Amino acid sequence: MTIAPPMSPHAPSLQPHRGTTVLVLGILGLVINGCGFGWILGVIAWVMGAGDLRSMRAGRMDPSGKGMTQAGMICGIVSVSIAALLLLFYVVMVLFFGGLAILGGAAAGAGGP
Repeated sequence: MTIAPPMSPHAPSLQPHRGTTVLVLGILGLVINGCGFGWILGVIAWVMGAGDLRSMRAGRMDPSGKGMTQAGMICGIVSVSIAALLLLFYVVMVLFFGGLAILGGAAAGAGGP
């Protein structure tokens, strides 16, 4: 039976992980994405998750929350991606229907007296 060496009083302590917070922000970003503000929480989850994973790899943060942190960061990335696609869709629709309105107005003006 091996006995672990005693902990030194000068051993560096690890920062607690924020996996739960990152996961909640990522999921909320997905859920409220339809309101138009989900991307904000998605960006926060993405940035926090990336920073925390970097700290875990460097040994400064407790790695037990790595799975939750990764899941929250991925949810944040998906939330931001969905918001970007929705914005692109809205821009295309405005340009399409705006172009139809301009063409319809030009056609109506061409057949005048």
